[in-house]
Amino acid sequence: MPPRPSRRKGGSGGAAGSGVDTNLSAHNPRDPYSAFQNLRTLLDGIKTSKHGMTPEEHRLSLHLLGIVEPFVGSSPNRKNLISQPYEILDEIVFHIDSKKDLLSFALTCERMHGIIHPRHFEYRVISAKISSLAVWRHLIGNKALARGVRRLEILDDRDTRAEVVPSGIKESNEPESPYDVHGEQEGLLIDALKNLTTLSTFVWSCTHSPICVDAIWPTLVQCEMLKDVQVSDNLLFGAGSSSDTERAPTPSMRSVSLQSASHAFGMSKNRSLTRVSDMIVERCPNLESLDVQCDVIKGASKPQADEFLASGRWPALRSLTLRSFWCSTHGLDAAASFLADHVNLEVLHLDVGRSLNTAAFTLPPNSLPRLKELRSSKEVALSILSCPCDVKRPVETIKGVNIAGAAWDPKFGEALKKHDIRRLELLRINDIDDLRRLVDYVPKLTWLDVGQRANTKTGPITIPNAGEWAAVLSKLPELTTFHGIHLFYESPDRKLDAASVSDQSKITKNNEIANVLAWKLPKLRRMDHWEDGSGKVMVILREGDKVRWEVRRLKA
Repeated sequence: MPPRPSRRKGGSGGAAGSGVDTNLSAHNPRDPYSAFQNLRTLLDGIKTSKHGMTPEEHRLSLHLLGIVEPFVGSSPNRKNLISQPYEILDEIVFHIDSKKDLLSFALTCERMHGIIHPRHFEYRVISAKISSLAVWRHLIGNKALARGVRRLEILDDRDTRAEVVPSGIKESNEPESPYDVHGEQEGLLIDALKNLTTLSTFVWSCTHSPICVDAIWPTLVQCEMLKDVQVSDNLLFGAGSSSDTERAPTPSMRSVSLQSASHAFGMSKNRSLTRVSDMIVERCPNLESLDVQCDVIKGASKPQADEFLASGRWPALRSLTLRSFWCSTHGLDAAASFLADHVNLEVLHLDVGRSLNTAAFTLPPNSLPRLKELRSSKEVALSILSCPCDVKRPVETIKGVNIAGAAWDPKFGEALKKHDIRRLELLRINDIDDLRRLVDYVPKLTWLDVGQRANTKTGPITIPNAGEWAAVLSKLPELTTFHGIHLFYESPDRKLDAASVSDQSKITKNNEIANVLAWKLPKLRRMDHWEDGSGKVMVILREGDKVRWEVRRLKA
């Protein structure tokens, strides 16, 4: 039916005979429900009118149909996420933790960008110095924004890294009292932590402050979603204990790393694990990863781990690192009992002294049945690998053992032979004879790092006989990676005809070395570059019957 002539005079805006405003701008394009009602009114008006629609009503009906059409179909209507109310979208975004995911979501449309940035995007990760009082005051005064923080890192005031803080903070950065600056910093940080209800990761790198992390620990563990804590602080290993007597458990905590700093500030000569025990022994029952390391510093003693090993029990523990500690004779019994009780351990890095009496360190049968990676002294490794077990331990990686010269023990070789060792990282060797004694016990080895050579002297690097090393390593047919020995000469990475006479000689020798290694070791691919610390490796490539080498940079 052709549209009838307009019944109005004076333009197309205003109400038509049906009572619907024909001005197109008067209808919200984001409101399909009102558009549908107005369209029904126009269509119902056709039944009562003898002349049909006016041109204005016809144009309006097409406009309303365009609004309604995306929401009408033969199949059930799909809910449009973007059309949800602001409060619902804000709550949805609140449950997204990753900044990368937030950015991808914000790029979908302008409305989501307005919700995500900066209210969520700038608050997921905050990295600030302990002296940044404005940040702590901002988090105290804005609880709705503070609840969006997932990762908080406290930087040292001497740290040169840039802070990552929300933009537009208006709070003052000046302390209220110049006489108790550190006390005010500690108090504001504690008050800010109370608002971080969804914090999942906390990093403490404030190593030049008199504030110790155990002062804020009681407040920190009240964060119900906290899973990962990383602390670097010398004060943590000082004498004394935590002043907090209420030790409510934190079931969500899964990973804790407590390490000393590499400098002397805050270091105690008589270091202790008392504070560490107070922080985690009773409060973190569900730990899966625990890393406690105390760097060896001149003038400071190693902490004694007897009491810590006797009292600490975490049934779900899968990864444990204890470095630079010592145990008494009774402490070795506690260490053996500790390892026997943690049957789920898969990764164990244990350093309780290298002059260990293996007779005094005896594990109960069936200890560590799931162990996959071990880093320890040769004596500790021998005790663990020799411990009888009803099931074969899936040990594939051994690190940190010393087999140089007189340190070799045939019993250790026999213990290695009982397991399918795939990766071996030695502390040091003297010469090729040390390796010659070893290879028969680890025939399935795929990765070998011989560490440092004990008899290496300063001066020009002497290239060892590649053929002799290849002959010894040929007993490891599965070997793909070999580190610790420089077998290649320093040469330019370019074609032979474009090099100088001296470089041509080095390139030719490198080609010969690569061919010998490829012949003796059919799976060998990666070796040391001739320059230490360059971040480069030598790669042997096989192309049919041809063999070539090239230099590649390791990924960061």
